Amino acid sequence: MTFRIYSLLVSWLISTPVFPQAQPIASPRGSSAAARSSIRSDDALNRLFQDLFPVQTDGTDYQAVFDNLAQLYSNPLDLNRASRDELSATLLFTERQISSLLGYRETNGDLLAVAELQAVPNFDVSGILRVKPFVTIRSDALTANLPAPTDNYLIARYERVLEEQKGFSEAIPSKSGTAPADRLPLRYQGSPGQWYVRYRNSRPGFYSVGITLEQDPGEAFRWNPATRQYGIDYVSFHAQIQKRGHWRNVIIGDFQQQIGQGLILSAGFSLGKNAETILTVRRPTLGARPYTSLTEYGYLRGISATYSLLPSLDLTLIAARNRRDANVATGKTPLDENVVTSFGTSGLHQTSSDLLDLRAVAETNLGSHLHYHTLSFQLGLTVLRTSFDTKLQKRDLTYNEYEFVGRQNLVIGLHAGYVWRNMNLFGEVARSSGSVTNSGGIGAVAGVLTSLSSHLDLAVLVRHYDRNFHSFYANAFSEGSRTINETGVYGGVKYSVYRKLTLSGFVDGFRFPWWKYLIDGPSGGFDYLLTATYLPSRQTRFSLIFHDEHKQKNKPDNKTTPKEIGQTTRRSLALTADYTVAPGLTMRSRLQAGTFGYASSATSSAGFAVMQDVTYERGRLSLSGRVALFGTDDYDSRQYAYERDVLYAFSFPAYFDRGIRHYVLARYQVNKHLDIWMRYARTDISNQPDIGSDLNLITAPHKTEAKLQVRWRFN
Repeated sequence: MTFRIYSLLVSWLISTPVFPQAQPIASPRGSSAAARSSIRSDDALNRLFQDLFPVQTDGTDYQAVFDNLAQLYSNPLDLNRASRDELSATLLFTERQISSLLGYRETNGDLLAVAELQAVPNFDVSGILRVKPFVTIRSDALTANLPAPTDNYLIARYERVLEEQKGFSEAIPSKSGTAPADRLPLRYQGSPGQWYVRYRNSRPGFYSVGITLEQDPGEAFRWNPATRQYGIDYVSFHAQIQKRGHWRNVIIGDFQQQIGQGLILSAGFSLGKNAETILTVRRPTLGARPYTSLTEYGYLRGISATYSLLPSLDLTLIAARNRRDANVATGKTPLDENVVTSFGTSGLHQTSSDLLDLRAVAETNLGSHLHYHTLSFQLGLTVLRTSFDTKLQKRDLTYNEYEFVGRQNLVIGLHAGYVWRNMNLFGEVARSSGSVTNSGGIGAVAGVLTSLSSHLDLAVLVRHYDRNFHSFYANAFSEGSRTINETGVYGGVKYSVYRKLTLSGFVDGFRFPWWKYLIDGPSGGFDYLLTATYLPSRQTRFSLIFHDEHKQKNKPDNKTTPKEIGQTTRRSLALTADYTVAPGLTMRSRLQAGTFGYASSATSSAGFAVMQDVTYERGRLSLSGRVALFGTDDYDSRQYAYERDVLYAFSFPAYFDRGIRHYVLARYQVNKHLDIWMRYARTDISNQPDIGSDLNLITAPHKTEAKLQVRWRFN
């Protein structure tokens, strides 16, 4: 015990951070929950997301990923109680670090404080500083378990575009700026403002109750059961209890399930391919989680209950019924049944046309998950039956030939994982069977993560999804946005040359055996990414990222049927410098550029963006902003860049055409209960007379966005 206390004191002295944003965590008894949450969610979470997604890649739902990371980090993870999968889900720990931490806990008992990580093998000062905002110690070896702090808050937000958009005007504006007298035949039915309210009361590991309300721009506040409108457009709610005897986790309301590698049920932790080449490959099994996102699809509404049959054996039962937005085509004759040709995923119900699809189809899900787990091995069996009150049948096009047809789909899968030393083996296989003959496909994922040394980490993953594998809530590792019609092999590596220099990269090859949208035939491709990060000091960091992607698509302006397929190449390069100018003042400079072109064409589309970010923190005030200069030949060479936003909001806009974009974000903590955020952003285009398209068209070369958010903490 004397040695551990001595190590703890040395750790505190060594790990005192220099970066102002990496503030030391006080002891569990002396720290305020409000202060910890503010640092974690406003600053550290933004920096983590910037590191994970420095460049945009296909197949990733960034909004869902951000929402789930924000939910995961809404309360710090208890290092003394966290499981391997919970530690893995933070994307902060390597396999070697997780094994070392679990082994240290087993040998020495509970950690006394977060800084004791300095005494755990394979943890260094920079790694501890990175995880500090996201972890805590709620129990220790000297006292009884301490209760987790209660998080009890109310958030309200209002935002809008200041210029008038075409959908809110009374007449159709022309390109020249003149407005004819006729009224706009199709326009938004609500006001141009968007508002959002969230209330949540939770104690991590014990309970959570929450409700979220949102009204998008253009959505009318209307009570009309005939069109399935019930006042507020989007309402999400949940009530959760945990650790009540044998009942490990019970959720009523809206939830998601993260099981296995996401072949049957996935909760938005599918980060796909990105600059983190190792940690995001494997999906952790976290079970049911309350759904608090503003994304209006991809969740279940009903009940999920997990019961512990034995200390190492859990049974989860799922029953849910949702109404989903869908385009329903009426039968050509009275004898023909109506069919669903597509589902709506935008969540926008702004026009009379949108309201025709509003909650048009009822979906019922019944499922179960039997999970056996020990410290080094886990095995799970998952069953999910999905049924619809209207037949699903996509349009009669060649690339839809193997899509699901019918009213009922059953998916059965088996997932497993085994940890041996610093090696983590994982996999899942599933088979779908529908009510018609075109189902019956198999999906499979298998991979390994390993730390060969404290300097070298490797990841390998193989996947295969039949063209007729149908799983509506799947989100496994893939090149495309769905787990269907794909075979591929991925390899990732991360090498710490020495303490200040880290190199990483991945190579991924993939094949699509059947047609895809805008690809008239079997196709394939490959891509690779290389990164280098250099930290000359704690105040400065430089990074370089290069991404090269080769895919096949239909050649443009090709008149043949089917169209001829051509090779495309997309390349992007990003250089970033982070540095501390003075106490409380940090800056980030970034240059990114990219090209896109067809192999058959002598020309390619090119684009660039130059960005300067500034963040200043002093006492209760935090200010951050950006000025960006960008230019692209067209939309194909667009540049994506993550922007800081108010707490729990997400911004990842595409910069295209030629112009300047800037934003300013301010946060002020009035007292321990009240926080206020304000954000102002403006885009000015120099090569176009207007901005936007369709009903979002603005007949001016600029767009201005304003946002106000307040949070009241009740504790």
